[in-house]
Amino acid sequence: MSDASSADQFRRALSAATRAISHDRELDVKFGGDAALARGKVVLPNPPEKMTAEDAARLRGKADALALRLQLHNSKSHQSALPPGAQARKIFDAAEQARVEALGARAMRGVADNLDAALADRCRREGWNHAEDRQTAPLEDAISMLVRERITGRPAPDDAKGLMQVWREDLESHAGGALDALAGAADDQSAYAEALRQVIRDLDLTDELGEHDQDEDDTDDSEDDAGVEQEPEAGEDDTDSDPDQGEDEDDAADAKGTAADTDDIHFAEDSQTRVEADDEPSETQQSAKPNWVSPPGEDPNAYKVFTTKFDEVIQASDLCDVSELNRLRRTLDQHLKGLESAVGRLANRLQRRLMAQQQRSWSFDLEEGQLDPARLPRIIMDPMMPLSFKMEKDTDFRDTVVTLLLDNSGSMRGRPILVAAACADILARTLERCGVKTEILGFTTRAWKGGRSKEEWLSQGKPPHPGRLNDLRHIIYKAADAPWRRSRSNLGLMLRDGLLKENIDGEALLWAHKRLLARPEQRRIMMVISDGAPVDDGTQSANSPAYLEKHLREVITMIETKSDVELLAIGIGHDVTRYYRKAVTIVDVEQLAGAMTDQLAALFEEDKRR
Repeated sequence: MSDASSADQFRRALSAATRAISHDRELDVKFGGDAALARGKVVLPNPPEKMTAEDAARLRGKADALALRLQLHNSKSHQSALPPGAQARKIFDAAEQARVEALGARAMRGVADNLDAALADRCRREGWNHAEDRQTAPLEDAISMLVRERITGRPAPDDAKGLMQVWREDLESHAGGALDALAGAADDQSAYAEALRQVIRDLDLTDELGEHDQDEDDTDDSEDDAGVEQEPEAGEDDTDSDPDQGEDEDDAADAKGTAADTDDIHFAEDSQTRVEADDEPSETQQSAKPNWVSPPGEDPNAYKVFTTKFDEVIQASDLCDVSELNRLRRTLDQHLKGLESAVGRLANRLQRRLMAQQQRSWSFDLEEGQLDPARLPRIIMDPMMPLSFKMEKDTDFRDTVVTLLLDNSGSMRGRPILVAAACADILARTLERCGVKTEILGFTTRAWKGGRSKEEWLSQGKPPHPGRLNDLRHIIYKAADAPWRRSRSNLGLMLRDGLLKENIDGEALLWAHKRLLARPEQRRIMMVISDGAPVDDGTQSANSPAYLEKHLREVITMIETKSDVELLAIGIGHDVTRYYRKAVTIVDVEQLAGAMTDQLAALFEEDKRR
């Protein structure tokens, strides 16, 4: 039999099996794309010309996963149960897909083998066997693995070993009982969703569920909440006459994300890179000792720091010698050639908008000052005519300082950090020309997975609830009073190998905020540029998984409600709107320059209107 006829025969058999499992005889099964659901049809990848048994099992697994979703998943129920937080939504989506696949695997052994093959293939593509920190090990996928294990009794694939090593111990200790209850409710989707909310609470992600905010703002925002709740109901009414239509549309959206998760390839970060720094801080380094650290013995859930003696606030020029700094700056300049024209146009547009607000104006019809040429005719007619003078006056443009706080974590490595450095460089030049002082700061840690702080904690016998367990590194690339020409070489440091490690955002915001409060300017603006939630494996493994994220939310709320510092954020491929009131999320790092200039211009124009 030829390869072509074998492939056709496989397609026919796979189509028939997919219709049978989905309980939909009219289901249209197509080949030629990524695995996805669409309205009334399933799209599957084409089988390879020379198909092995492993290839066949993997394709059958993808088809079985989509068919089981059609059979066992109710989209309306799922949409109504989804929480508002982005992280919680990811957990809900991953856990629901795990539920339908696990139920199918429990009922049909052949389906279980196929799903295992597809799952193992995905693990290899995602690099989960080599995952060593939480930046490369998604929480929602670890939860879905534990759900599968509990419902099917089958262990997670060997190719997910790294993922499970990162998360299993914490998830079992914090939410093991809730996960058991979750597996017990797998046959009832509504009960399963409610049990999943308890898992999220046990992981200290209650803010993601919106329950805390709802309780606090029940009296103030009841009307707004009612409006939010009515929107999905309106969508449901439109589909009541045809239930399958609504489900198919939602399935298409759900499966679109599922297909992307299945087929996209991501590579794990090299977590073994170590910091190159002296054991003791230099004279220019300052101890980052925050004044908000909770004393030991208080609420174990309150944010605290195990020790601050290994933290540092350091000038960029002190992290490497002048020759290397100049070499890195030349590398940045080479990359700037491709970005400078586009970013430069945006920066010039921002400059025009700012300068327009600073243009001087005139007061007319004065008793003294400069002679007003427009009044010459009447002066000639009557030299004693009063109110023939004018005087120049300044517009009310408040003295302003802008802080650019850049995430220097390992996940920013490559194009993101390059574009961030280039945009900060050009924006600092632009604002300096407009008389706006600019400070450029970066934040990371001195080590991966906890540094000397964690070593000290281990030597003391691992006391419970230790708080933050890594050594902070806060970097000053450009101080507000330093001219750009003296600081330009410092920005090249972001391209140095080994600099970018983990990110503890909450403390970084407090540090930058404290520096801003010490400034004499009337208006203070902080712009945060980040590509993810706070991640420090050492801290999160010894505390609750959402320990750093919860602290970040508290810090943002404090700045936004109790400080006159204006805070805005730009997320690169990460939804930061769930943290910050003023925020935008960009999908492509090339959009960063436009987002930065637009956000700053909007702030200045808002101030002018006031």
